[in-house]
Formats: sequence, C-alpha cells, structure tokens
Amino acid sequence: MSDPGRIFSAAVLVSGGGSTALNLIACAERGEIPIHIALIVAHRAEIPAVTRCAGAGRKVVVLPGNSSPAASDEMDELLRSHGIELVILGGYLRALRVGPWAGRALNIHPALLPAFGGKGMYGQHVHEAVIASGARESGCTVHFVDDRYDHGETIVQRKVPVLPTDSADSLAKRVAVEEHIAFPEAIRIWAARQH
Repeated sequence: MSDPGRIFSAAVLVSGGGSTALNLIACAERGEIPIHIALIVAHRAEIPAVTRCAGAGRKVVVLPGNSSPAASDEMDELLRSHGIELVILGGYLRALRVGPWAGRALNIHPALLPAFGGKGMYGQHVHEAVIASGARESGCTVHFVDDRYDHGETIVQRKVPVLPTDSADSLAKRVAVEEHIAFPEAIRIWAARQH
C-alpha cells in the first residue's frame, strides 16, 4: 500500500497554448492535486506553451516528430529518464504509444465522449461539429489513453449547455472553464486508485 500523502511525478505533453499545463502547475503548487509537474514535452518549439511553461519554472523539452516507433522510443526514454509516473496529454496532437503508460496516461477531450471524438476531432473542429449537430449540451471528458483516439475509460465528464447564440469560440471558452475543473478532479481520482 502506497503513502496517501505521496506526490507523483508527472509530465504534461502540449501542442498549443499551454493553458492546461499552466492550470495544473498552479493547482499542484496550491496542493490541490498530488503531482509535481517535472517535465513539459512539446512537439514544436514555436508554440506558446513552450515559452509560457518555461516562464512558470518548468523544464520544457521539444521532441519533434511523429508517432513512428523511433519517435515513440524517444518519448518513452525521455519520460522514463525523468522518473515520470503520470503522463498528461494537455491538448497534445500526437499519438502516445500506450504500452508502458497503460493506466498512467490521461487525456482531455473538449466534448462529451463518445460523441465528437476520434481522429481529426480536436480544438475548434469539435466545437464546430457540436454546434452543427444541433446538440443541446457539450462539455469535456478526461479519460485514460488507450490505443484508439478518444476511446479509453472515462474518468470525469463535465457538461455545459450549447446556447442558440453560440459560436465555436464562445462554446470553447465555456468548455475550457470546465476543463480546468475536470482535469484536477481526474488526477485526484487517478491518484486515489494508486493506494
């Protein structure tokens, strides 16, 4: 049985602005989640997340490439070399080879899975599809990563109404508020399962 006061070493994988990573860094620093974010991994150097997360005092590594076996080996080695116990996909637009991270990799999706998930469904594409469908609610889903896009076991979902006046941008802003609540909640659930 592990220590209930244990702090887990985490990495956040990013591809955009870094808002998920920055929210989790702040939550961890306030003691709201039992993780220390030891590493930020970005797939491109020119994204805002790189500068923003480095400015928050986190080690940032840019690991370009795709989801090839060689790139996956490099990712695995990087994470292992930093003692990472939990991998957090914070808007990461590359596939993660689950293998050694099964049960230890979480993703957030800006819709209520299984609806509006799968390959190509990310960011504004999701919100546009939700509005076009006429759905009356949307939200976000935090789930375990498995070998299919947006497919693993759901840990937390939070809902928002879709308003008749919504644009993809206005819906995205409302969903983002819930994402910043859902991911910390999911991390606490994950951590409790480790005891």
